[in-house]
Amino acid sequence: MGQAVDIIQNAKDKIKGKKLRLVLPEGNDSRIISAAQILQEEDLAIPILLRPDGAEADAETVSVLVKKRTRLTQAMAARLLRKPLYAGGAMVETGQADAMLAGVSNPTARVIEAALLTIGLAKGNTTPSSFFLMQWPDRVFIFADCAVNVQPSAEQLADIGIAAANSASRLLGQDPRVAMLSFSTKGSAKHADADKVIEACRLAQARAPHFHFDGELQGDAALSEAVAQRKIGAASAVAGTANVLVFPDLDAGNIAYKLCQYLGGAQAIGPILQGFARPVSDLSRGASVKDILETAVILLSMV
Repeated sequence: MGQAVDIIQNAKDKIKGKKLRLVLPEGNDSRIISAAQILQEEDLAIPILLRPDGAEADAETVSVLVKKRTRLTQAMAARLLRKPLYAGGAMVETGQADAMLAGVSNPTARVIEAALLTIGLAKGNTTPSSFFLMQWPDRVFIFADCAVNVQPSAEQLADIGIAAANSASRLLGQDPRVAMLSFSTKGSAKHADADKVIEACRLAQARAPHFHFDGELQGDAALSEAVAQRKIGAASAVAGTANVLVFPDLDAGNIAYKLCQYLGGAQAIGPILQGFARPVSDLSRGASVKDILETAVILLSMV
């Protein structure tokens, strides 16, 4: 068993006093207002609340967006930037804010759409995705993707794996050890779904050789050194000691995190978006003030 961890407190310690600017496009929601007040009082962030009747974007911001997205005209960009989600994303893109957090009154798809148009994806990545921080008293993991991509291809799974490794390197204080999960371990079963995971692992390792990936692995082979030794035998930097779990599809990821939360006693923090060029995240429309605060703190610690 490892030492007790508190990922939220670690993140608070990291951002406290840095005066990071968090844009909150749903500034008329009472939960957002309460969370913003706490963030400011505890010196964790400078919240920027946007409201539907906010001022129009300035000409410079419009120009930046048009340059970034050549399909947009000046008039189209100005019209989009009257919408808080797009205005918030543009503020992050132009350096007026360090991160954006939204979703209590907008669906995930709309938050992602606005972020794609304004902030864009990280270099080399073509897949927006998400992760959950899963925390037990003595261990913490990143689970991806549990909220966005339903049936990712091998290429999309590789994107998710690399994004999750980057998220882990910023948050866990450990080297990412990424297990690409399947119902098969190293050829124990033959199926196209297992082949997809094998290819995803190959692509991820080739594109990000500075991180450790292994797969296809079953959950027990990813987490138990004894099982990994029995099932694999060969040395692995990941098998038996994984701290990042990448699921083959949304069914597996969503079910796994909820079982860990409700049966395994884990604290589930997220979903937090990943794969974007700058920090941006979604919130559940049922999010509490505590949920908003925790997601904000994690997001800002990734700036």
